[in-house]
Amino acid sequence: MNEEGKTIFITGGSRGIGKEIAIKFAKSGYNIVTNYVSDKTDVEKLKTELKNEGAKGVIIEKADVTNSQDMETLVKKAIESFEKIDVLVNNAGITKDNLLIRMSEEEFDRVIEVNLKGTYIVTKLVTKYMMKKRKGSIVNLSSIVGIVGNSGQCNYSASKAGIIGFTKSIAKELASRNIRANAVAPGFIETDMTDVLQESVKENIFKQIPLNRMGTAKEVAELVYFLGEDTSAYITGQVISIDGGMS
Repeated sequence: MNEEGKTIFITGGSRGIGKEIAIKFAKSGYNIVTNYVSDKTDVEKLKTELKNEGAKGVIIEKADVTNSQDMETLVKKAIESFEKIDVLVNNAGITKDNLLIRMSEEEFDRVIEVNLKGTYIVTKLVTKYMMKKRKGSIVNLSSIVGIVGNSGQCNYSASKAGIIGFTKSIAKELASRNIRANAVAPGFIETDMTDVLQESVKENIFKQIPLNRMGTAKEVAELVYFLGEDTSAYITGQVISIDGGMS
């Protein structure tokens, strides 16, 4: 249980893997701070759910990770409300898939801006406060395609490979302040997007996975929780794949 009133700041925590991460930390009594960008309809419902799961306090605000003013306002609100941020999870991400020959500059730029620059913006804002406390854990969501690449996803793969380099660099910069940084690289994970795939497509995916199934968002959340907590206090600068053996 969370004895010290710990706080997690997670980007894109209103749905999918991000939501499962928020729920996992809520169950240990963390204060939860997260953002959404478009759909507000389920925000109050999510606040209630996180509190019911055990979250001490919950802040969910509309904020864009590519807008440094938006994120600075949200980070300051977190500090004013909860005094510190113990764990940062950079989870927000988008895809705009296309073959290189057909990919527009907008499709390339937007994915890099959200996935990679967004991670830079939020990490820079949060680490300022972690450095004052001389303690913190940063977990960045990369992807298996940032390691092995994927046809039709050169923008997404580049952004997720960039997150790996970013993570390894800041791990070295921040270690002297007792702040750790690690990356998680999920493979095929069950989400709303994969639910609609035809069975034949799923079967082809399973052939690439030695464990012969997709992972779950809850399994990713368990790994992120481990890296966020002090049980992993001697782990930093690592990229941990959670992909059923694909890589």
